[in-house]
Amino acid sequence: MDFVVQVDRLPAPGETTLGSNFQMIPGGKGANQACAAGRLAQGAPVRMVGCVGADPFADHLKASLEAAGVDVSTVHTSPTHPTGVALIWVEQSGQNSIVVAAGANGELTPSGVESVRSAFDGAAGALFQLETPLQAVEAAMVVARAAGARTILDPAPARPLPASLLRQVDILTPNESEACILLGRGPARVTFAESAEIAAALRSLGVGAVVLKLGDQGCFYSGPEGEYAVPGFHVKAVDTTAAGDTFNAGFAVALAEGMQIEDALRFANAAAAVSVTKLGAQSSAPSRAEVDTLLSAPALEG
Repeated sequence: MDFVVQVDRLPAPGETTLGSNFQMIPGGKGANQACAAGRLAQGAPVRMVGCVGADPFADHLKASLEAAGVDVSTVHTSPTHPTGVALIWVEQSGQNSIVVAAGANGELTPSGVESVRSAFDGAAGALFQLETPLQAVEAAMVVARAAGARTILDPAPARPLPASLLRQVDILTPNESEACILLGRGPARVTFAESAEIAAALRSLGVGAVVLKLGDQGCFYSGPEGEYAVPGFHVKAVDTTAAGDTFNAGFAVALAEGMQIEDALRFANAAAAVSVTKLGAQSSAPSRAEVDTLLSAPALEG
């Protein structure tokens, strides 16, 4: 569950600032991606694997996913740990600062993944994040690939990753700071001019392909099909929370529908652009009609 407060500016260390417009909004990186995929997939099945606590937050989170058309039958309930929460400050520019307490997400284990192996049957793609233990993420990737699904990893919250896990990644989708942290460079701003070098360095870690998410600049793809720089859409940002999650969901849905890589990236950019015009995580996930409308307005792109 996301606890969101709007602020004039993000507080400095040790500083207390006044905020406004406090809201509790369903979130969680995996759930955000599942919710967005459910809204974009036009009825195609979307399933969520994860953990919640035995508390009221869990009911709200599962209800939000179900409303988006997501199957939550493989969301486990931990009797000992609370549902995960995120504390989010959003400033006027739309930029944010986030702290996550994983809670029940930390209870997802490889054996728990194995118990829901059938959930991956027939999947075109499987989306992964790092708010659950790395052992469970790697185990689920192995299961997904065995089922014939394309594995897409959003490496957030950013941390060093073992080579065994990276070898299971078909497409890695870091943002700028995550890419630099994975390469041991510390968080930094990345320009389109630097994208090819950064993406090549990331591919050398053992992943199949890389999508470097560059915020309002768009994205850069490097993979077996070649390299593509795809510009973003110019919109007025209200809140960038879950923009990356929406991008990943849009990208996965587009690939599952058979779009070519460059078209799938443009679709993902449009989905993310719509999401930043709204406040919150799952509450900002766009409908398919909203994305199609933006895609039909090319003057906003570039």
